[in-house]
Amino acid sequence: MEQGQIVKGYRNDDALRGSFDRLARRTFDLAFEDWYQNGFWGDDYIPYSVVIDGAVAANVSVNRTDFVLGGETKHFIQLGTVMTDERYRNRGLIRRLMAEIDRDFAGRADGVYLFANDSVLNFYPKFGFRRAVELEYTKAVETAGAAFAEPVPMRDAAAWAALTGAIQASAPCGRFSLSGNTGLPLFYVSKFMQDCVCRIGDDAYAVAEQEGGTLCLHAVYAPAPPDLDAVVRAFGAGVRQVRLGFTPQSSAGWTPHARREADTTLFVRGAGFDDFERRGLMFPVLAHA
Repeated sequence: MEQGQIVKGYRNDDALRGSFDRLARRTFDLAFEDWYQNGFWGDDYIPYSVVIDGAVAANVSVNRTDFVLGGETKHFIQLGTVMTDERYRNRGLIRRLMAEIDRDFAGRADGVYLFANDSVLNFYPKFGFRRAVELEYTKAVETAGAAFAEPVPMRDAAAWAALTGAIQASAPCGRFSLSGNTGLPLFYVSKFMQDCVCRIGDDAYAVAEQEGGTLCLHAVYAPAPPDLDAVVRAFGAGVRQVRLGFTPQSSAGWTPHARREADTTLFVRGAGFDDFERRGLMFPVLAHA
């Protein structure tokens, strides 16, 4: 039985990248080629794949994600894009890849985490992962006045470059904020959230969606820590509730809830997560791989 070869970090190999992209499309209906062609696939996203007959048969991708927490940088590894071609399932290929990743990153990360779908909830505990609970923060508000958040469509290289620069120059918008790895938020705003970016004032950007009277504020990128109440006012009258996609710097005035997302469970492993729940944290939604 063909066992294949483990190949990793091949983003500039057109044939393997194309095979990876086709498998991701079949498995998740998710494309990566445009992300690569637009220049967002950087060194922090590393596919680990079993290659059989020149094609990707199975994959686990590593996302190197650094987070600022309490003035300290935490080095985490996020696993994602876990997939196996249906012709090669039940051969232990994902186990091989997980073991390879563990060898490569042993002692190099404060923790490893992933978001699993409901069909594999019994799989990841076999690798030492435990379920973790995130806290999501909401607030009831009353806004008045005209909106002054200016929509910035994310459909061309100039818009992407301006936002990338703002992300790189941004102060943390919450107390558990992604540092570097602009490829993750750009994956969202260049694809699914092209109409969700607004400019507020001269130097701040917000990524947000409005659902009736609820404002889902996913991220704020500004040179100084943002005043979230002022950001909310920029969206004008009609906002009655705010739901944050990140952990606020201060929880005063915010109501925490256990975060629930359909078909998604957070698993964590490592000393860096020992007090994750006690601190009342959630991973920024734009940092999900």
